[in-house]
Amino acid sequence: MGERRRGTAPKGGPKKISNGQSKDQGQWGRAWEVDWFSLGSVVFLLMFAPLIVYYFVMSCDQYQCSLAAPVLDIYSGKAQLSDIWQKTPRLSWTAVQIYTVWVLFQAFLYVAIPDVCHKFLPGYVGGVQDGARTPAGIINKYEVNGLQAWILTHILWFANAYHFHWFSPTIIVDNWIPLLWCANILGYAVSSFVLVKAYFFPTCADDCKFTGNFFYDYMMGIEFNPRIGKWFDFKLFFNGRPGIVAWTLINLSYAAKQQELYGQVTNSMILVNLLQAIYVVDFFWNEAWYLKTIDICHDHFGWYLGWGDCVWLPYLYTLQGLYLVYNPVQLSTPAAVGILLFGLVGYYIFRMTNHQKDLFRRTDGNCKIWGQRPKYIECSYTSVDGKRHHSKLMISGFWGVARHFNYTGDLMGSLAYCLACGFDHLLPYFYIIYMFILLVHRCIRDEHRCSSKYGKDWKLYTDAVAYRLLPGVF
Repeated sequence: MGERRRGTAPKGGPKKISNGQSKDQGQWGRAWEVDWFSLGSVVFLLMFAPLIVYYFVMSCDQYQCSLAAPVLDIYSGKAQLSDIWQKTPRLSWTAVQIYTVWVLFQAFLYVAIPDVCHKFLPGYVGGVQDGARTPAGIINKYEVNGLQAWILTHILWFANAYHFHWFSPTIIVDNWIPLLWCANILGYAVSSFVLVKAYFFPTCADDCKFTGNFFYDYMMGIEFNPRIGKWFDFKLFFNGRPGIVAWTLINLSYAAKQQELYGQVTNSMILVNLLQAIYVVDFFWNEAWYLKTIDICHDHFGWYLGWGDCVWLPYLYTLQGLYLVYNPVQLSTPAAVGILLFGLVGYYIFRMTNHQKDLFRRTDGNCKIWGQRPKYIECSYTSVDGKRHHSKLMISGFWGVARHFNYTGDLMGSLAYCLACGFDHLLPYFYIIYMFILLVHRCIRDEHRCSSKYGKDWKLYTDAVAYRLLPGVF
């Protein structure tokens, strides 16, 4: 059910693994053992994911965002791979300075600035918050201050753009490919560091998983919540910052570049900026809720998150804005309004579905969903320390419509970003294709965990809520 995972102890008691965890509890988090399909998938992603990012960015830089043109040029002999590489901007000292200052600034905001927004913004939950219980039974504390970091960062951005003029608002897009090399360096560095850390000085040894396969452990991570000191949590920092704070700044830089090149900002660019900004602000407004999602509750921290948050997220989640820099689209008023409404409806479904779950969790079911007391299924699970915990799975409201209806709203919003770019190129639609695959895969692996933990109780839940994403379809 979305990010709601629980488990039960198997009959006969849990079977212990070398570091004190239970193999039967292994579905809480990633796998204990690696099959050939998983290993092949890991090796494929390690080899080709960086090339995919480079190919998309390069196709815009050299081929007006046409994904087919580079392949056709090479196939016809018009260009060689070496020609494309020679035209690619290299790592520059300017990019290194920009990226270093950016990451250090976000790290400073993360660890040194206590959250005060929760004192002034009604409904916003910030400050020190508890995370979900880990497989080892630990509940970590987090300083939730992402919204404050986002606000301060954007105040400085606009202060520079309209008053101080320290740098051009197009600074990001002007150094986009050199910054890509910097992001890759950080992504690989942090992924390698946490691998070494897991072996020699893990934050919590009982929350580590070792398969013995280097490639799988490197990509999927060994430590559950690697930390330095009391507050610097790698998973929360890299999931939320620097990538997601940068998301809206990247889009603003694209808009500034469009203004510089064409003398105007098209309504499609405004739509992309607006709809994606809503998503980003929502993320930080609900950062405390995010502590209970699949990224924090179940994913270990390795290359998949470390490199993915540094490179994949900022470079591929912003493709619509990059596309519109090279291919400006001015939508008709009815089309623009229709896309805006479609995106807002998707956001409403996404937000209200998550709100219902959060309200249900906070009140332990003592609330009203759609004007009625919510229905639920009683569940329990056992952590590795042998303690049994009880929980409830709601089957009312949007959670009675589909087991992951928040993902349905998310996909509607993702499609709206793409529709704003028109239909001339495939590149801007990569995002909805990727998000569909990602979220369907999350549905399946989430439910695989739940089924392993709940057994017959999970069957009761799936009988009550029969569909995953779209009632009557899937």
